[in-house]
Amino acid sequence: MPTLSQDEIERRLAELPGWTLSPEGLKKTFRQPNFRAAVALVGWVAELAEAADHHPDVLIHGYRRVTFTIITHSEGGVTEKDVALARSIEGLGASGA
Repeated sequence: MPTLSQDEIERRLAELPGWTLSPEGLKKTFRQPNFRAAVALVGWVAELAEAADHHPDVLIHGYRRVTFTIITHSEGGVTEKDVALARSIEGLGASGA
């Protein structure tokens, strides 16, 4: 799967509120009401990731914030697969930080 150009990434990010491009890939932090909700969010995303066979990096910090970073390591950049997973995560209805 080919990597997306900078322009293609920017167009897709315009449809993904709160997601940004970092050197590590597409990234967004979600703030949850408590630690249990943060861990539950990680569990829901784990289900999505398993179904897509595409796994984000996950960081739980401050006990209620969860940051997901998505990149296609095998391609060395952001691909449509990353955008699709970000859209799926957005579909969970979690709130961004």
